Amino acid sequence: MIFKDSEDKDMVTERLLEKASILVEALPYIQRFNRKIIVVKYGGSAMIADNLKQKVIEDVTLLKLVGFKPIIVHGGGKEISKWLEKSGEETKFVGGLRVTDENTMEIAEMVLNRVNKSLVQKVQALGVNAIGISGKDGGLLKVTKKYADGKDIGYVGDVQEVNAKVLYDLLEKDFLPIICPIGLGEDYNSYNINADDAACAIAKAMNAEKLAFLTDIEGVYANPDDPKSLISELFVREARELIDSGAIQGGMLPKIKNCIDAIDNGVSRVHILDGRIPHCLLLEVFTNKGSGTAILADDQVRYYNVEEEAK
Repeated sequence: MIFKDSEDKDMVTERLLEKASILVEALPYIQRFNRKIIVVKYGGSAMIADNLKQKVIEDVTLLKLVGFKPIIVHGGGKEISKWLEKSGEETKFVGGLRVTDENTMEIAEMVLNRVNKSLVQKVQALGVNAIGISGKDGGLLKVTKKYADGKDIGYVGDVQEVNAKVLYDLLEKDFLPIICPIGLGEDYNSYNINADDAACAIAKAMNAEKLAFLTDIEGVYANPDDPKSLISELFVREARELIDSGAIQGGMLPKIKNCIDAIDNGVSRVHILDGRIPHCLLLEVFTNKGSGTAILADDQVRYYNVEEEAK
């Protein structure tokens, strides 16, 4: 490499040293989570924008290559709505859940399987073997009919059982599983499952070290009206207090309840990340400060202390 002057050389050296420091910072996290299972719920804007989609796949692939055991559970609600509109079908929601009649279920399954295989293709292109499956395969996700506010909303499922052996076998064979949230009911019909619910059920069944939700917000706020009140780390007891106080509401409420449920059932940490930020997953897993909000059990130790950072 030829430099015009010593100042150019110093700038390049500084950039290289910065990259080296990032790798050193990542080392203890790589050591700690080597061979550990991390479930990534992939949805929101990160599934729509091609550049963000590629960044997420790169993140998960890198986790796999440095020794993690990632599992992707993906949604596809916006894509389903788009295809329903093209088909002349009306989209209805009750309590945040899509009313799913027979025609809607057929379209939803078609769209989700299409999304699933496109994600497999992107992972394969980066040199990692991925297998795309739905919750129907091997009886992975067994469901019962789910009701919304006491109303029958059709083929919407509530996960009752996860056949974890299917996923353990795939991980043992060094595959990266990519899961489409369609399950089988007791009547052997297909049921659409909320992807957050599916990811939570799988994380619990797999005793995952981490469960990460990619969303369209920065994380959890102490005050929803103050963007500067983002909470970096949150104990379960604090999350319950925020729910009781009304600080957590709307679409974030069921997500936080899923987080608490996962931790109560053995998942070590749950992360709510802004999928609109490129490489948000790597920032959370491999840096001291992290990204978004980490929710942890009351007996866990914080990674990042805001007060210490301010000193």
